[in-house]
Amino acid sequence: MISEPFDPADEATWIARGRRPDHAAILADAWRRFPDLPNEADREARGARMRQRALALRPVMDAMSKAADAERQDRNFAFTETRIASGKGDDRDRAILRARNLHRYDWDRAVRYASGWYAATAGWEPEARRGQGETPATLAYEQGFADGGGNRDDLFDTARRAYDAASLPEAQPVPPTGRPLPSNWPKPTDDPLPTRWARRLLILGAPEAGWIRESAAEQIESPLLLPALQASEGQDELAILVISSTGFHALQNSMPDAAAIESLSGDAVSFDPQLEDQLRSLLAGRDFDDILIAAQGDYLALLDLHAVALPLCRTMERTRNTLLQQRAHFRIWLDRGLMPGESLGAGHIRWGKAVKGLTGKLGEFTARYAGKQPGGGHRITVETPDGQLANGYVSARGEPLSPETVIGNRAHLRKAMAARLRAFGGATRLVANRAPDLLDLATA
Repeated sequence: MISEPFDPADEATWIARGRRPDHAAILADAWRRFPDLPNEADREARGARMRQRALALRPVMDAMSKAADAERQDRNFAFTETRIASGKGDDRDRAILRARNLHRYDWDRAVRYASGWYAATAGWEPEARRGQGETPATLAYEQGFADGGGNRDDLFDTARRAYDAASLPEAQPVPPTGRPLPSNWPKPTDDPLPTRWARRLLILGAPEAGWIRESAAEQIESPLLLPALQASEGQDELAILVISSTGFHALQNSMPDAAAIESLSGDAVSFDPQLEDQLRSLLAGRDFDDILIAAQGDYLALLDLHAVALPLCRTMERTRNTLLQQRAHFRIWLDRGLMPGESLGAGHIRWGKAVKGLTGKLGEFTARYAGKQPGGGHRITVETPDGQLANGYVSARGEPLSPETVIGNRAHLRKAMAARLRAFGGATRLVANRAPDLLDLATA
């Protein structure tokens, strides 16, 4: 295969290879002004031409190096913020962010600041000063050491700090490690058994519930889950809690006061016995078989610290990853809700390849896409293991189930097939052979 010609003097060539337009213009201009000499030219002349072009390209190379370094620092700071939000960060991580916020340090200096601050608070001797003089790194270390309470000019400074570090109060209590924290719960799947809505618990973060102010919502990307919840039948019996900056709240028809909808910051995430009692009182008097956590970041970290107040039950899950995946996880969880008197088939649906005609299997039943209807719509059939239509089945309420269904939008094909499979999975065959007396008994 012959690739397209490479013309370094053309800006489009560099843009097509991922360069920014301003960098591409400098690169192309340098190649136009200092093109390669032919192979027949003197070797020294060709080397001089390459050096001239390298000098012309130095500005863009420096800019690219600075951009790469800035990307590295942003990535490191973002990783540190994620560690703190997930409850895994330590004092050094918090000192790094403090150096960035208070002193506008870059990543390298922030790390040196954190080293100095930790040495001061832990009661260690400060690093020995070497003969290289004052550099940005050493100044950052000295600043962190001073902010941590260190004083090089005090002869007894190290002894005083070591004594203070040894007499610090014990760390705040954390939930017992013998129970799984919400941040470690698995994502929702279709494997668990369907559960009555009255025995389900949903805990939302304030962004997911739409409780954040507009100014804060511009900085937080979260899936708004309440519309999908309100469109589900039976959600009136569901217990719903919301995590906000002031603790835990039961979801009401209207939003709480302004104080409860401020964005939660990492500094406010800490264990509070009153919040634990608040969570216990909201859950008192109810039994649950299924819990879903739809919260991320600091909201999930706050729940982790008070997870001892959550009940242990059969199914405990949480949404995660991208916004699209969080919405998909939430829909899977909603589909497992049971109405009073309803029976659904449980278990994982095994899907076949769509290119060969989408199929889904649950237990003994197979749902197939039977193609377009002549009058419009798309036909779905449910078959038994012998390849025959699943005739003669009724729901738990005695309603006959039709093995053929027509839907109008093919985009809802998988959802409709899953609903039919679960309906047949929870059905009984009381009307085998269409016996009139059994049909009357089933529908009575």
